[in-house]
Order: sequence, then structure tokens, then C-alpha cells
Amino acid sequence: MRRIGSWLAIVVAVASATAVAASASTLPVPYSFGAGVTAELLHPGSAPPGSNNFSCRPSSAHPRPVVLVHGTFGDMTDSWQALSPLLANNGYCVFAFNYGGADGNPIQGYGQIETSAAQLGAFVDHVLASTGASKVDIVGHSQGGMMPRYYLKFLGGAPKVGTLVGLAPSNHGTNLFGLTGLLSAFPGGSSFVTALCAACTEQLTGSTFLQHLNAGGDTLAGVKYTVIETMYDEVVTPFTSAFLSGPNVTNILLQGQCVLDFSDHLAIIYDQIALRDVLNALDPAHAMAPRCVPVAPVLGG
Repeated sequence: MRRIGSWLAIVVAVASATAVAASASTLPVPYSFGAGVTAELLHPGSAPPGSNNFSCRPSSAHPRPVVLVHGTFGDMTDSWQALSPLLANNGYCVFAFNYGGADGNPIQGYGQIETSAAQLGAFVDHVLASTGASKVDIVGHSQGGMMPRYYLKFLGGAPKVGTLVGLAPSNHGTNLFGLTGLLSAFPGGSSFVTALCAACTEQLTGSTFLQHLNAGGDTLAGVKYTVIETMYDEVVTPFTSAFLSGPNVTNILLQGQCVLDFSDHLAIIYDQIALRDVLNALDPAHAMAPRCVPVAPVLGG
């Protein structure tokens, strides 16, 4: 799930974005959520830079295409303006899509998670058929880091996925600082949320959906899992509910790497420390320690 802040304030702040371009042949990597908002306003629903080249053929160094999965209320445009070009610059075939919302709507990811997982499965099949790869890696934010686990467990996705990386994933749900309890105290409060956002209800701590998803363990054999989380996550609460347990799991707390990292739920997808962790998870043989630099809430850095 994702907090929707003041879009106008973020757009004004985009001027402070840090763009990294190693050479004329690389794509700029803006570590600021303002870049995502600007892209959404100028080119709504567009694929992020470096993604969705279905003629891309994976290299021997990176044989698995990477599928990016946005979170609740986001879409591929506002979510992946940094990670998509970063992956492309590092030699990956990158793909992104929208799910869980009406076509053409910039607000996505609110539909029933089971249906969204099926949409992910269809997209993965399309990527595999187009690239000739045998497996993909998946990187997702918030619901997008948790929802693929349903695809792996119940829709036959496990043999098609090598690594699943979650950025602030809602793996064990959220209590939203008690707001859900407050809603249930009012007549019709819970049904109101369900009618507007099925995925929101399914991500609540203790929901029937999450009990079903997590029954029997968090992981499946043959898939590697990495969770990257911030202690300042105000959406997935408590933040520890993002973490997984079981074999082939790596849980990373950003503040354990850098005390200057103040990213929250929104900023984590534009946090260069977190995105370095993504690269390390996808290619552990060439892992590099992230640089400890200041990262701001909401915007990233």
C-alpha cells in the first residue's frame, strides 16, 4: 500500500533530483520521486525508460529478464523512473506493466490481489516468450513485492522465477497505525474500504488473504528472496512485517547500512542505497556495498 502525498509539492521539488548519467550511452537515473510524478503528468501510463523492449535478448551475464511490479495506487510510470534505467544501464532486459486497475487510469493496484497475480503471470509468460529466457527475476514495491508470492505459490509461478526482491513489501500485512480498527468501529466502515480498494483490505494484518498466503511458510524451494525495508515505513506497519523467514531469504534494513537513510515507504523506490541492494540481490557475484549518503523521506535521493 502507498501513501499519496501532495503531488504538486513533489513536482516542485523535482528540481532537487540527482540525475546520474555515466556517459552519453547511458540513461539518466533520477533518484527523486519527483521524476516519477513529472513523468506521470507529462506522459501518463508510459513505460519507464529502458523498459519493454520486447526484442531485447538477455546476455549470458544477466540471463533472466527483470519484471518490475508497482505497488497499490501506483503505476509503472511513477514507480520506476530510477530503477528501470538503472537496470538497463547495467545490462538487463527490463519489463514493467500495470495491474489491478482500469486501463488508462494512473491509479492502479487497487483490485483483488488474486486477479492481479494472474495478470502478473500472463505478463511473465509474455516476457519469457518474447525474450526466449527460461526464468525472470521480479522486483516489486509494497503490494508489488508481496503479490508475486501468490503467483509463485498458487498460480504455478515458482518454476519461472529465479529471484524475488521486495522493496517495503506488505508480506505480513499492515495495521496502518490502528486506523483499520477505527474504521471497523463505524457502521459500514470496513465494507466501504472493501468496495473502493479490495487490495487494501487484503493487505490488512490477519486478513483471510494473508493467512492463506503465509500458511505453511513464507518461501518456496528454488526461489531466492530479498526484502529491503526502512524503519521509517509508515504504510507497512510495523516495518518488521515486511520481512520473510525461511530458506533462501535475505532481509535488509536500510538503516543498518546507513544511518543517514531516512527514506519512507514512498521514497524507497528512489533511494540509491536501496536500489544498490536490488542490483546486489540480482547479481550477488558482483555485489558492491552501497554508499552511505543522505536520503530524504518522500523524495528519496
